[in-house]
Amino acid sequence: MSLIPALKKNENLIAEMNGFLSEKDGFRLWWLGQSGYVLQWNGKRILIDPYLSDSLTKKYAKTEKPHMRMSELVVRPDLLRNISVVTSSHNHTDHLDAETLIPVLKNNPDIKFIIPEANRSFVADRVQCDYDFPIGMNDGFTYTIDGFTFVGIPAKHNELARDENGNCKFMGYVIQFGTYSIYHSGDTLWFEGMVDLLKPFNVDVAILPINGNKPERKVAGNLNIVEAVELGLAINARYVIPCHYDMFTFNTADVNDFAAEADKRGQRYRVLGGGEKFRYKNP
Repeated sequence: MSLIPALKKNENLIAEMNGFLSEKDGFRLWWLGQSGYVLQWNGKRILIDPYLSDSLTKKYAKTEKPHMRMSELVVRPDLLRNISVVTSSHNHTDHLDAETLIPVLKNNPDIKFIIPEANRSFVADRVQCDYDFPIGMNDGFTYTIDGFTFVGIPAKHNELARDENGNCKFMGYVIQFGTYSIYHSGDTLWFEGMVDLLKPFNVDVAILPINGNKPERKVAGNLNIVEAVELGLAINARYVIPCHYDMFTFNTADVNDFAAEADKRGQRYRVLGGGEKFRYKNP
């Protein structure tokens, strides 16, 4: 099977990002595949849940759930520099990948690493960092750096799981900066109280998974296409950007169906290709 080509990748993608570092009007997002993004605003970069390797394809090659890659790798992790913060929403490898994060941490000596507090020991072991290095979050916790404020939001994947101290194992993050607010849900199903948690943030862009919840896949599930559109409408998100599709053949969705549903319901959205940018300006 031929891979879905990236629209921009590697050195060409980095050159494009660098070209907008001095931009002061609005912000930009680049999709790195699966649930990974670069957010760039006011000369600063945030790296969100990157998966930039074939580690899962190798791990599951001879199992009952092979992770066959669908899309080209967008950017080598060693090319990602000038990153202020990198996030992991939970411990699944497509959100906490050692082959991605180890070179990113190495090449960005001043980087901050935001994780769910419940996952600290696991994270430190996987990415070979000091136990105290990551910044642990829980629901309602906030952390501010370089003009960005991260707010912890619980996620249900497939449970609202917590450790013995009540810390969330699965999380999303609202990222507030300037006059803007982004919600990156991580991997999640809809849960009671979700809309009430999110509406006060006046979300400009909600980044939501669309691959759904199918037990026959034997992996934890997510919002489906209809639910992602419905959640965007419920929290009054100005845009929804779909994610968590076109990475593995066994666990994906047709983004064209998402676009059709969003058009039908009147939810503004943007579908991105690998390495494609989204520019958001003040409405």
